[in-house]
Amino acid sequence: MRRGTRRAGLAACALGAMQAAAVAAAPAASRQEELLRLLHQDCGSCHGLRLTGGLGPALTRPALAGKSAESLRATILDGRPGTPMPPWRSFMSRDEATWLVERLITGVADDE
Repeated sequence: MRRGTRRAGLAACALGAMQAAAVAAAPAASRQEELLRLLHQDCGSCHGLRLTGGLGPALTRPALAGKSAESLRATILDGRPGTPMPPWRSFMSRDEATWLVERLITGVADDE
């Protein structure tokens, strides 16, 4: 087996494992509803009720294009010092923040 083919296979396995972990980490349906309500009500108070911007920037799929999921999750969990963006770590887990970021970057939260 050629080295490049082997590396591609290993990368595909790693990606599959990460996707499986992401699926396993999805919150229960009732918690998903709570997180989406928090997103639209609490986050929406600064980012706009339709998440199109306000005191804070827009959280729509086009506005988030090019931003890394890790950066967005860190912002949710730890806030942005020196700005009105508070940390939400005491209200949600890392997995829940990851789930919210996935909703935002795919635009699913825009429709819910």
